[in-house]
Amino acid sequence: MEYQYREKQRKSYTLMRSLKDATMGILITGMGIFLVWGDKFGSETIKQFLSEKDAVLKYMFGGLCLLYGVFRIYRAIKKDY
Repeated sequence: MEYQYREKQRKSYTLMRSLKDATMGILITGMGIFLVWGDKFGSETIKQFLSEKDAVLKYMFGGLCLLYGVFRIYRAIKKDY
């Protein structure tokens, strides 16, 4: 009885953690895409907002967001907790 409860608890924790990792990975990857390629698409307001920022910092932070977001998605798919 105790084993079944622990196994169910472990499975629900794994599911919750993988959903959180996937959601955060998608959001962070989206932010990276927005920072790196946001000036190529979107409205004039977005282009004006992104043009005011320093290009080097924008691309560096966008690249880091892309890498970390893809890592979070990979970790959600792998489910190695």
